[in-house]
Amino acid sequence: MDARTAAAAVCLLVLAGPALVRADIYEGRGDGGTVVFTDAPTEPGYRLVVRTDPVRVPWRQSAHRAAREAGLDPALVRAVIVVESGENPRAVSPKGAQGLMQLMPGTAEELGVLDPLRPRDNLRGGTRYLAQLVDRYDGRLDLALAAYNAGPAVVDRHNGVPPYPETRAFVRKVLDLYAQIKERSGVDTR
Repeated sequence: MDARTAAAAVCLLVLAGPALVRADIYEGRGDGGTVVFTDAPTEPGYRLVVRTDPVRVPWRQSAHRAAREAGLDPALVRAVIVVESGENPRAVSPKGAQGLMQLMPGTAEELGVLDPLRPRDNLRGGTRYLAQLVDRYDGRLDLALAAYNAGPAVVDRHNGVPPYPETRAFVRKVLDLYAQIKERSGVDTR
């Protein structure tokens, strides 16, 4: 596929569905001179080829409000949502976790969440649960996130982040994305 055809395909994706593409698209050259398209150029020399307007996602305002009500940084909650569900309010994991913040049915019930697939309910329950874990682990986000993923009993039993690859990857991804979101917003994360 030549560069013009690829650029046209990217443009069609942008126009066809804002849920598919939500960022500016840059073109650059990769190894061997191949054309590369990305929403996050990592090297100089990329040029902007498609500028997209920010997509208004109806639940984002609810996520921000739920985070603030729970005493959490909205950027942290956004990072959890992206990693947990890919921002899909209808997501259901193979293990049965549901919604934006991927609440397990038992946890959702304990939190009084009537419909885990309803974004507002899921966000209120998920942020309340995450805030409880942050308090339980004295603000240690690594432990709170590990407990969010694997359960507090597992974190307590291992006296830290458990050695499970899935949990370690989850903690790393959320913390990395959280830092990126904070960096993009101009807020110091140190």
